[in-house]
Amino acid sequence: MTRARRVRCRCGRTVLRQLVGHRAALDVTADAEELTAGAAAELRGPNRLDWCLRTTKGGPDLRWADCNRRDGGCPHPHVIDHQCAAAAAPVPRPRTSRTSSVPEGQLTLD
Repeated sequence: MTRARRVRCRCGRTVLRQLVGHRAALDVTADAEELTAGAAAELRGPNRLDWCLRTTKGGPDLRWADCNRRDGGCPHPHVIDHQCAAAAAPVPRPRTSRTSSVPEGQLTLD
């Protein structure tokens, strides 16, 4: 079973990465900042999940945050999916002018 590892994102922030699940695992990248279960639930959205963070002998372990359904809340810290600031600003591609409708390097039939 894989555990979360701390890595640096291209935006410079420290994040947790882990394959979560047994069969159809999700490649999760979450902010390393620990939140309460309630604070993480407030940040959760359709494309942004929160994860229960457990500390085991093998290191940090991200688990599906179904613990929010329990009465009294979850005693473990939670983390939220990372939204990379570097991904928000796409790199512009240089414009080139072509006179042909065929991509450069492709053969044409005459």
